[in-house]
Order: sequence, then structure tokens, then C-alpha cells
Amino acid sequence: MSLNYASGGGERGRGSGGGQRPPTPGRGGNESPWPGPGHLRLRRLLGSAFAALCLAATAVGLVVLAALLVDVWRDGARHLSWDFLNSFPSRRPAQAGIKPALVGSLWVLGLTAAFSFPIGVATGIWLVEYAPNNRLTRFIQLNIANLAGVPSIVYGILGLALLVRAAAMGRSILAGSLTLALLILPVIIIAAQEAVRAVPNSIRLGAYALGATRWQAIRHQVLPLALPGILTGTILALSRAVGEAAPLLMIGALAFVPFLPRGPMDQFTALPIQIFNWVSRPQAAFHERAAAAILVLLAVLLTLNAAAIVLRNRYSKRL
Repeated sequence: MSLNYASGGGERGRGSGGGQRPPTPGRGGNESPWPGPGHLRLRRLLGSAFAALCLAATAVGLVVLAALLVDVWRDGARHLSWDFLNSFPSRRPAQAGIKPALVGSLWVLGLTAAFSFPIGVATGIWLVEYAPNNRLTRFIQLNIANLAGVPSIVYGILGLALLVRAAAMGRSILAGSLTLALLILPVIIIAAQEAVRAVPNSIRLGAYALGATRWQAIRHQVLPLALPGILTGTILALSRAVGEAAPLLMIGALAFVPFLPRGPMDQFTALPIQIFNWVSRPQAAFHERAAAAILVLLAVLLTLNAAAIVLRNRYSKRL
């Protein structure tokens, strides 16, 4: 067999002018690692087909999203007014507003950010900069990645058992905020890890060469470079938290609140719960109010996403 390979390769090399395509040993002894013209055309055809498939999937998603937005806007736009934003819920649809739900959402959003941001960033820095590269560290990182994909209702059950009942926090803003902080904490940790890991190692080595300690190198060199990525991931995680209804429903947040919360231990409601309550009612007028509340919630989410983009661009320009 070896003689056949040698002879076949030599003949092909002389025939093609210089032996630029060396033969590869195979079953037949004349296989080449270089694709032929037919193989290249097939690969280009598959690539074009895949691009067309992705374009079709994108178009379907955009059309469905546009249809939903048009339907919500048509039903709820005419109910958007200052009275709608500044009124309390009512049994009469014409007088129902979202003031307690909007204030409760802002309370929950602020406390969730206060709990999740420092813990998530500190955990990400420790895992990248201080933790040893051993099985325990890899096990922790694997579990954090898995926790990021756990359904939100599971965190609601955890918050009900651990915070509402065991810690006796009741149906308070604090219990809801801690539950949502647990929900988005894995996302913030992963975003912080990726942002810190993306900083070139030469930055750290340069700081060490000038006599800086590890903390000084992280504080003055690594964190400023990683801050745009950390802020972007955190704000996007908070955008997810403010739109979640399942964990808050699970911990027993109220659906009808005729007062404004004044502290972290007060009972509360939020925009997703208010929307869920109105949609579940049989009156069509409440459905239109729910559509208007959805528009307000979308405005809050778009504001947060815009803030993420502005912060990222601002700190990127500084760097």
C-alpha cells in the first residue's frame, strides 16, 4: 500500500505542476485535503441557505413583535394620561390608575439594584482575579451559569419559603426585592466576569511593574476598563427584573393596593401584577387599561435600555 501511495502522489504531483497538493494517506491512497470546485459550491450554497433562514427567522420575529405592539398601542394609547398615571386602582375601569403599581415597581427596582449590583460585581472580581483555578472554582462557575437559566417561578418559590416564611418578611417590598435580586444575580456575576476577563493582562502586569498591589491594580486599572460591560449587563438584568411577574405573584404581592408604600417593609404591588390582574378580569375596559399599563412598562424598559447604551458609550469614550 505504501508503494501505491508514493507512486500515485508522485504522478499527480508531476501532473499538476510542482506537487502543491500533497496526498493524504487514506483508504484509496489518492484523497486530498483541499476541497474541490464542487465542494466549494456546495459550501457556498449551504452558507447562502443558512443566511436566508436567519433572515426569515428575523423577519418573522419582527413581524410578530410589530403586530403585538400595534395591537397594544391601538387598545391602550387613548387611555394614557396623567390621571391614569396618578390614580389608584378602582373597581370602575374609567377611574382605575397605576400609581401604586408604578411606585412599587420603582421601589423594587431600586432595592434590587442595591442588593444585586455590589454582590454580583464583587463575586465576578473574586472569581476572575483571586479564586484559584481548581475544581471548586470551576464547580462554582458552572453552577452560576446553570442558575442563570433557572425559570423565574423557581426563585419565587425560594423567596416564598426563605424570605416570606422563614425570615418572616411577609409580603413586603424587601422580600420582593431580595427575590428579584436572587433572580438576576447570576446574570450580573457572569457579565462582571466576562467584562473583567476581557481586560488585557498586560494592564495588570504594567501596574504590578510600577509597584501597585493587586487591589490597586484592580481598583485603578481593571475596574475602569471593565465598567462599561458591567453596567450594561447590570442594567439589562434589571430590565428583566422589572418585567417579571411570576416571582412576585409567588411571594404573594398584592393585586389591589389603594395606598403608596412608604418603606421597605410595606406591602406593595408592581406593574406586571397590575397588568395580570386587569387582563384576568372579564370586562373589556380593564383589558384596555392593561394595554395602557403595558405601554408604560415598555417605556420603563426602553428607558433602562437607553440608559445602558448611554453609560456604555460614555465610559467607553473616557477610556
